[in-house]
Amino acid sequence: MSNFDTLIFEKVGGIAYIALNRPKVLNAYNTYMRDELYQVLGAIRDDPEIRVVVLKGAGEKAFCVGADLTEFLTAPSPTIARQVRWERDVWGLFLSCPRPVIAALHGYVLGSGIEMALCCDIRIASEDTQFGLPEVGLGIIPAAGATQTLPRVVGRAKALEMILMGSRISASEALDMGLVNRVVPRSELYPTVDSMARRISQFDPEVVTNIKQAVTRGLDLSLLEGLEVERLLVSTTIRSKG
Repeated sequence: MSNFDTLIFEKVGGIAYIALNRPKVLNAYNTYMRDELYQVLGAIRDDPEIRVVVLKGAGEKAFCVGADLTEFLTAPSPTIARQVRWERDVWGLFLSCPRPVIAALHGYVLGSGIEMALCCDIRIASEDTQFGLPEVGLGIIPAAGATQTLPRVVGRAKALEMILMGSRISASEALDMGLVNRVVPRSELYPTVDSMARRISQFDPEVVTNIKQAVTRGLDLSLLEGLEVERLLVSTTIRSKG
């Protein structure tokens, strides 16, 4: 286990566990958390022993309620510039992580919390989870990618409704729109996610990485272009086994 102020990071076998760890403020996302996530995600990217990543939130009430507004809306301009730089880097590291990333979601998943979850590959939610993007009511635009990631997951109409209304949706509504893969009782959240992570970690890591790469890269290409990416990755995998 590594020591951080805002995160708990553990490696168990081939699985890396990241827990957002500011439970007293419902895991609100601040610059310290951003800096530490940058360090951890960079280490995961460079660690060949890690095969799967699990992201979760400490405490009983929330995965993450979004940005710490006491910091983000009052910071002087040099700090804002630094925050923007870290934000871009962290979200880029999430999206470019070669390993599958599973989000274990419970309680409040709001603002930056839902944006972070959208950067994960698989999202499992407990029945008590509430999702929302409240930024429009604060007079700001979601600043960590939701205008781009959410439509890609749930479609344009549902994404615009969610972002423009600023209202919350339940776990069952999130499941219906495809925002999450599964909804489970709260007591089964971590066992379910751990079981999925362990199963994936048992497969050939190069094959798993190439499958993720094929799907991720192909989504932004035409079908024919995507099939060519798949063909190249299949060839690469076969050659590496030869």
